[in-house]
Amino acid sequence: MTVPVFVEFEPADDCPCAGCAQERRLLALGRLRDGGHPAAHGARRALVLAAAAGTVLAGSAGDGLPADVLPDAGQAGRAAADAEPATTPQGQVSGLYGGAGSGRARLAAEPRPTTRAAIIARAKTWIAARVPYNMNGFWSDGYREDCSGFVSMAWGLGSSQWTGSLDRYAVRITKDELKPGDILLYHNAANPSAGSHVTIFGGWADGSHSKYVAYELAPEHARKRVTPYAYWSNAGKYVPYRYRGLTGGGLPDTGIPDAVADAFPGLGHFGPGSDNSWVTRLGKLLVARGGSGFYRSGPGPRWSAADRDATRAFQRAQGWRGAEADGLPGPDTWAYLIGGKGRDIGGRAAGAKSGGFPGVRHFRPGAVGKNVTQLGRQLVKKGYGKHYLSGPGPRWTEADRRNVEAFQRAQGWRGRDADGYPGPETWRRLFQ
Repeated sequence: MTVPVFVEFEPADDCPCAGCAQERRLLALGRLRDGGHPAAHGARRALVLAAAAGTVLAGSAGDGLPADVLPDAGQAGRAAADAEPATTPQGQVSGLYGGAGSGRARLAAEPRPTTRAAIIARAKTWIAARVPYNMNGFWSDGYREDCSGFVSMAWGLGSSQWTGSLDRYAVRITKDELKPGDILLYHNAANPSAGSHVTIFGGWADGSHSKYVAYELAPEHARKRVTPYAYWSNAGKYVPYRYRGLTGGGLPDTGIPDAVADAFPGLGHFGPGSDNSWVTRLGKLLVARGGSGFYRSGPGPRWSAADRDATRAFQRAQGWRGAEADGLPGPDTWAYLIGGKGRDIGGRAAGAKSGGFPGVRHFRPGAVGKNVTQLGRQLVKKGYGKHYLSGPGPRWTEADRRNVEAFQRAQGWRGRDADGYPGPETWRRLFQ
């Protein structure tokens, strides 16, 4: 299939086509907003969708419109999940919901403080909601629905910036210094609509640092995926930056890429002589499923008899015997631990009324169910319900998340361990 690209041309002042009409509308809006897009201060331009071969599409009511306002062409017109997103135009600097005020008065001296954990948590809210790409749209929190609006939201800037201004909120760093919450930015100053893009760095996805976890907003929606460094195209033009308002409370350095933390890493990471972050993660999962009695200290990164015995106990709780219960985790053991499936050590069914964790999918934006009500009532019972104005009820809300976060912090947890979303260990401690 052909990959669409954007080509510029100079429209006639009175041209009646849809593209020119759209451009005149955008320019009119730009005059009302604080700090217009630099590309809008020269001659008026329109974006025409052209085929990769250079043939300009014609004879359609959608001709000349930016990609984000064209009708959905259906599955046949969509890129594969692992392909590079189509090039997209850039929005203007604006206040929330597109209003006046760019936040430039704060720009030089006082960036809003935030943490790496908060940046990633905010990015995940848009990904969970599958926020659609729409350069002219604004999500419920007020930020513009394009790549730079996504970063502005995750960094908590209080305004929607664009690729030509995000670097003013940041300091330039090197590839080796990249950590979750930093960004990779490409701004094509000569033609901002041709390739300009920005992603949030979520961690390395391989040991050679040739792939990373990218959080981004690109057609068709916000997503998280493993991406070639620095990007699919114009790789040498992306620049790493770090937000200037970054404070403490960062993400723990587990050594495990965020996007692949739930995938089975391979048998070679476990067993005698192993010493890595995957062993620690396995131990914590086993403790959450009733294996705490096997550990005198830890869990930790060095493989021990406690890890072997706890793993074997979990495998036997599932009814496995022989080679299936050898004390070494395989793909099935890992999937059961990660997914909260099967039975806990001791025989209790996961998700049972006796208190087993029902699974992370029940506690996410948009989730509705009895598990949310059960969680909320237990939080209130334990004295962590101050953020409820009413309820608790079956619909997951920000009040639920903040109350869970308060409970997690009371356990001494920080970073991703206190993100406000319950996991097996949060559930166990809350209902014990």
